[in-house]
Amino acid sequence: MGKERRLLTLLVCLALGGVLATAVLGASRASGPHHGPAGAPSAAHEYIDIRDVPPVSPVPQPESKAGPDASTGTVTVECGRNEEAHYNEDNVVVSPGLTGGAHHTHAYVGNLSTRASSTDEQLAAAPTTCRGGDRSTYYWPVLRRPDRPATQPYERAAGHGNTGQILLPADVRVEFRGNPVGKVVPMPRFLRAITGDAVAFTAGTDAHVRARWGCSGSPDRSTVKYPRCPAGDRLTRTLVFPSCWNGLDTVNDGRTHLRFAAANGVCPPGTFAVPELRISLAYEVPPGARIALDSFPEQRHSPRTDHAMFVNVMTDERMAEVVACLNEGRRCRT
Repeated sequence: MGKERRLLTLLVCLALGGVLATAVLGASRASGPHHGPAGAPSAAHEYIDIRDVPPVSPVPQPESKAGPDASTGTVTVECGRNEEAHYNEDNVVVSPGLTGGAHHTHAYVGNLSTRASSTDEQLAAAPTTCRGGDRSTYYWPVLRRPDRPATQPYERAAGHGNTGQILLPADVRVEFRGNPVGKVVPMPRFLRAITGDAVAFTAGTDAHVRARWGCSGSPDRSTVKYPRCPAGDRLTRTLVFPSCWNGLDTVNDGRTHLRFAAANGVCPPGTFAVPELRISLAYEVPPGARIALDSFPEQRHSPRTDHAMFVNVMTDERMAEVVACLNEGRRCRT
């Protein structure tokens, strides 16, 4: 009888222990950084109907706020949409030499050799997807459909919760703009630049959040959330780079050698206006479809973490042409 009671007590303890362990594990998952479906943001508040985004009216135009010395031109560089499937998990700007250092997948246009170990000499000698011989490298984290399976090796390479089909943009626009209050000076060759904040979700501040999301049919509305677009509209991402250079460094921590101009276009003291790079991406996304930006695992694919990188590999002669076009107020295209 004593043995039976001890056995019954042991079974009850084991059962209670299992329930307690399950509860603790569930609580830890819920409070940890990776809860929710892998490969997609778990919170509905990361999405917003574009019609619920207040419009900015009228849509500002560079010419409308330009001063008498403004550089009002634009230069559009045709670089394709990454039809070559140039993807990797490297970041030669932020973590040069560290293969796979991004822990998420980047898509590229321009320089076809770009990887973590790329040297300036290798970039200068590589083929490019850009017309006019621009060997610069332009890249950003991919956007995925997590409800669709990854079928290509490059879609499955990143891991870390970044899963699903990679969306090829329907359109990629690489554009340089001038400065609304003065002339621009050339960027130095091999200048590195970054825009946006890859750790914005956990940073506790939106100070470095730069990317804006929107819909093609509502150019006067933009958001830092994933937009829900009406049928027939394309989902858009716009990434604008800092354009005030300190005149000294081509490689820095990504925040001090290049800085953003004030809202009126004036550069901070000790910096000079250079051509402002703007990358615009557009995607065909069905209304209501789940999407997920590749990110570090703890960033939960937040749209606020969108970012992009750039290495200027234009020749000095080509950069001089870009500067002349901007300063003379022309519209140029390669």
